[in-house]
Amino acid sequence: MALSREQHFDMYYYLLLGRALEERLETLYKQGKIPGTIYQGRGQEACYVGSAYALEPGDVIAPTHRDMIAMLPRGMDIKLILAQHLAKATGPTKGRGEDNFLGDLSRGIFTTVSMLPDFYPVAAGAALAFKIQGENRVALAYCGEGATSRGDWHEALNFAAVKTLPAVFFVINNQFAFSTPVEKEMKTGSVANRASAYGMPGITVDGNDPVEVFEAVKKSVDLAREGKGPSLIEAKTLRMKGHTGHDPFTYAPSGLIEQWEEKDPIIRFEALLRDEWQLTDGEKLQIEKEIQLKIEAAVAFAEASPLPDPNEVTKDVYL
Repeated sequence: MALSREQHFDMYYYLLLGRALEERLETLYKQGKIPGTIYQGRGQEACYVGSAYALEPGDVIAPTHRDMIAMLPRGMDIKLILAQHLAKATGPTKGRGEDNFLGDLSRGIFTTVSMLPDFYPVAAGAALAFKIQGENRVALAYCGEGATSRGDWHEALNFAAVKTLPAVFFVINNQFAFSTPVEKEMKTGSVANRASAYGMPGITVDGNDPVEVFEAVKKSVDLAREGKGPSLIEAKTLRMKGHTGHDPFTYAPSGLIEQWEEKDPIIRFEALLRDEWQLTDGEKLQIEKEIQLKIEAAVAFAEASPLPDPNEVTKDVYL
């Protein structure tokens, strides 16, 4: 599927929106307005936008705490995202749960959890339900490369392969499992190499190229929708920030960040738009202005929203 100019610009919008939103969240965090922490995906925006953009409205995603940007192409309201981070009653969990633990089932977004990769079996279960019910839908699960060392990751892939389920397993290899570098996590040179053990396609893509990510995920989604089973996609990138908002990322080797800044997905994609789709300075300015206004409105909404009523602390909570 060849993307049109409009679709390229749409992806560009979500790339910019995701980064601008995370930058504002970082400011709010440093101001002490966020009671929990933040998990940023700076440098990984192409992974999120390219993969989520390849899905259909009826499909579902099972994200992790770092995959907030993947929710944006699915239609997640950033007012709700801001309200969630500020622990307000207007957030998706009504002030309960951690900052990035949000979702919207009406948009096919499972509410995130911190235990990784717990959502891989959940995504496999959703895909099984789609198959049993004869629904033409696909489940896409996210995790980082560190989570691929857990047993439930392997169990989910094996189960999905044996049952020929409509699932796509998307691994963001951002080179660090918290502070552990990838060479100390696994001996295999690539996560995608493991796919052959389960009898499914394994693809490695440039995680800083949203078009390459989109094309790989779209192909895998189409195969899944056609009843040909799951696929494993590994997107190689770098998490340009620490694990959390308070992590200074001092364990990154000297020069690594500077090396990957030259591969910044937004800068690269903007260059492509200018070269191939005649993006103008005026168009860029208009998109940035629209995003800024949207974020300001979302921040104002969240800050004006009430805190949860303490008398309702046990409401909607399993005890």
